[in-house]
Amino acid sequence: MSCFINLVQAQIDLSKVDSIHKNISNFKIVDSTKLAEAYYDLGHEYRLNYLTDSSYYYYNKAEKISRKLNRKLLLAKTLYGISAIQSDEKDYTGAEVTSFEAISLLENFKVSYEADICKSHVYNNLGISFNELGQFDKSIEYHKKALQLRKKLNDKNRVDNSLNNIGFVYKNLKQFDIALGFFNQILANVNLIKERPSFYALVLDNYANTLYESGKLTKLPDLYLKALSVSENFSVNNYNSIIINRHLAEYYHDKNQKDSALYYAYKAKDISEQYYNDDLLKSLKLLSEIEEGKASAKHLNAYVKLSDSLIKVERSTRDKLARIRFETNQIEQENVQIARERMWLLIISIVVIITSVLIYIVINQRNKNKELKFVQQQQEANEEIYNLMLSQNEGIEEARTLEKQRISEELHDGVLGRLFGTRLSLDSLNMNNSDEAIKTRSQYISELKTIEEDIRKVSHELNTDFVSGSGFIDIIKTLVENQTTVYNLDYNLNHEDVISWDKVSNKTKIHFYRIVQESLHNIYKHANATLVNIDFKLKNDKICLTLNDNGSGFDVNKTKSGIGLKNMNSRINEIEGTIHITSTKESGTTVTIEAPIALH
Repeated sequence: MSCFINLVQAQIDLSKVDSIHKNISNFKIVDSTKLAEAYYDLGHEYRLNYLTDSSYYYYNKAEKISRKLNRKLLLAKTLYGISAIQSDEKDYTGAEVTSFEAISLLENFKVSYEADICKSHVYNNLGISFNELGQFDKSIEYHKKALQLRKKLNDKNRVDNSLNNIGFVYKNLKQFDIALGFFNQILANVNLIKERPSFYALVLDNYANTLYESGKLTKLPDLYLKALSVSENFSVNNYNSIIINRHLAEYYHDKNQKDSALYYAYKAKDISEQYYNDDLLKSLKLLSEIEEGKASAKHLNAYVKLSDSLIKVERSTRDKLARIRFETNQIEQENVQIARERMWLLIISIVVIITSVLIYIVINQRNKNKELKFVQQQQEANEEIYNLMLSQNEGIEEARTLEKQRISEELHDGVLGRLFGTRLSLDSLNMNNSDEAIKTRSQYISELKTIEEDIRKVSHELNTDFVSGSGFIDIIKTLVENQTTVYNLDYNLNHEDVISWDKVSNKTKIHFYRIVQESLHNIYKHANATLVNIDFKLKNDKICLTLNDNGSGFDVNKTKSGIGLKNMNSRINEIEGTIHITSTKESGTTVTIEAPIALH
């Protein structure tokens, strides 16, 4: 979208075109003058409906006939139409030449309302062309000539158009105060928003952007947002909102508000993609500046490709217009060729896009597969580590059991056997029937029986496997003892015997082990604590692990998640658990984790 207003844009309606074609095809127009006027009307209607090729074709026919008939006013109007098309297609030098030819015809023409209107249009088009060529002083000169004529004709809408165009050129000259004065003249009309909402949004955006470029930001971004709201709510289409969204993106980008900048930059891009023109090019360029890394490179590549494509299209269009001017009889064949080229361009673009999407999907899927494989390998490694620890613990317990069994057998078969033999011997000596001998022997025998019972009791106790089911807690205890020794921490480890660790999956036990390990490391690294309390409890079929330290604590809301806490959260999610952290400065930290015994 240009910030200039060159003509009153019409909605797409080709009913007039059909009517004119019927008159020509039915030979109702046999007079050359009327035929030239019919061709001019066709060119004008096609131009209002953005059908450049057909417009230029019929303007060219009207030009040839009006030159032959020396119809100066019709020729001047036709030349203006041609110059407007040239300006739209960025052939500004060609537009300048054609406009001056039209001016030379009008200046020698008798004064009339219709001639003055045409002259104001030509001056306005010259102002636009000189601005695009960077000749700002000449641009202002011709815009002011157009303004003077439009005031004379009392054409309020076109007066406002010229004021806007002059303000825009002064903005390009960095004479911001003067530019703001012209925009203010337009915005002073309180009824403008109702009468011409699309134009009001355009002028308000120009005014806001002038403030932005002059560094006066107090009214921003409110003015931009108001212009955008009017454009979106009252315009026939959203085309006028492209540049407003882009200006908002530039404003938020300068303010380092990346999210807002990206939001409006993508809005501008999405709308401009419907038109595939310079506005899309500018939107891609802006996105490449706001985005980073691969996203930035992607938009920059798209910008380069589109730029090359547009340059080719513009060159092709200018060449085509030149051919139409001198080879009118070949225009239909050229249009077919152009249509084919556009179709091939569209097909190639679609193929490239589809191919790019497929490549992205394949690469993305490969990366996901690698990530999944890595997670699986990590899980298998964790299982293997836990099983090794469990096997080691079981080996130790087995050795203990064997040793206790050996001692039990030694007591039972050795000591008890000898004591039993001694008791039998004493029983045999009990044949001495003296009272004293009998009493003495009975005391010895009783004492031996007592010793025998004690040894038997010890033997049975030693032979009992009292560590059954305590393997995981022993592993945790070994971990806590080793780490607290290294970290110079005191600890209390408590657990409820009602927890049946044999029913808990190895995956859950591994993650509890790692969570305790990571927590002790974090306490040592960050908390400056001297004591840690570790409790395992059973609540509603859930294992509740609580770790409490007497360290310095931290602000939970302000502290960002480090990699340790992220890993802990990841482990907790894998065992379908929850975590709750409470901490205040100088009062220690409490971490509470709950996870179900059985995973779904």
